[in-house]
Amino acid sequence: MQVCIEEQAVAGQPASTAVFTAVSRNPDACLAAQELAGQLQGRPLSLVLFFCSAEYDLERLSAAMQARFGQMQVVGCTTAGEISTAGYERSSITALGFAADSFTTASVLIDRMERFSLQDAQELVDGLVRTCREKARVPIKGHSFALTLLDGLSNREEVVLAALSAALGGVPHFGGSAADDNQLSLTSVYYGGHFYSNAAVVVLFNTALDFEVFTTHHLEPTADKLVVTGVDSSSRRILELNAEPAALAYARAIGCTLEELDMYRFASNPLAVRMGRHFYPRSIQQANSDHSLTFYCAVENGIVLTLMRPASLQDNLHQLFAGLHQRLGHELLTLGCDCFLRRMEAEGRGEQQQVAAILKHYRVTGFNTYGEQFNGMHINQTFTGVAIGQHPDSR
Repeated sequence: MQVCIEEQAVAGQPASTAVFTAVSRNPDACLAAQELAGQLQGRPLSLVLFFCSAEYDLERLSAAMQARFGQMQVVGCTTAGEISTAGYERSSITALGFAADSFTTASVLIDRMERFSLQDAQELVDGLVRTCREKARVPIKGHSFALTLLDGLSNREEVVLAALSAALGGVPHFGGSAADDNQLSLTSVYYGGHFYSNAAVVVLFNTALDFEVFTTHHLEPTADKLVVTGVDSSSRRILELNAEPAALAYARAIGCTLEELDMYRFASNPLAVRMGRHFYPRSIQQANSDHSLTFYCAVENGIVLTLMRPASLQDNLHQLFAGLHQRLGHELLTLGCDCFLRRMEAEGRGEQQQVAAILKHYRVTGFNTYGEQFNGMHINQTFTGVAIGQHPDSR
């Protein structure tokens, strides 16, 4: 495991320009990096965070970002769609610049997720905290949150997140799984001037600004239950549901044929596992020729999956932001990890413009993911992130 820690800047008094945003729609990697730098440079920043379409030549983009941003701390990942302050984007790069007088940041690369252990996680978190504490003007406890960007095709998210969650303790954390525009071929995270696969990036933020880490979904449970009776956990494939071939049982439950199973059907008819009073979606990636179903999250034999039905995406977002506004006041910005299946559902229902308008109204910047992370859990079909307020927190 390679663990690299970088830091710049100090936490300070809040300002209306605590977070800067940028977007480039230029298809040329070099020109796109130049545009981002033009929009962000000239300001003292502690961190640049970016999300890019997998359509870019990643080798050229790496070199261009390194050339344009030099020694500045820069992290990012590939996407299944981008979100800028103008709404939904495609074939673009969106970026955030965190002001040096409002944020202290430290970042780490985990370059071999399959070897990541609890001891590695503890050492990693200790290093992040130590680095931030040296410069922070507010205590780490109560004034910090962590972001994780994980390779969305690694099949190692749960193991890494469990170890990180134990090490982070009470520090709230969230994140998204890197994607590749629904190609399911190569997903990458960016750190230290290079893109990496089978890797993860962890960033610790310390700030005097108020913030709230959140997750939400718009799915409601039905009475239909499917029990996993056959599974290949290593490949996240469910072989049987209710002692039948998984795809057959699922298709029957949602009222379609095997031939009609596609991404939109999966987005509109997700499954979820119940934990206490809450349902956590387990989204289907694809139906296979042997009638098994591959999932984006870990699956185990014997778990009970509940068939979910989508409620209103728009109402879900309005309710989320109404609550955030009540607790934070006017948000400065929201960094959001939005499952690509939510966007696909909005597109399929003809609601893309309306949903994008809500994201624009609340100044959301982020990306469409292959999975989301929230306080140690790997989840699907959610909108997860951090809302940052305009004023110092009171914790």
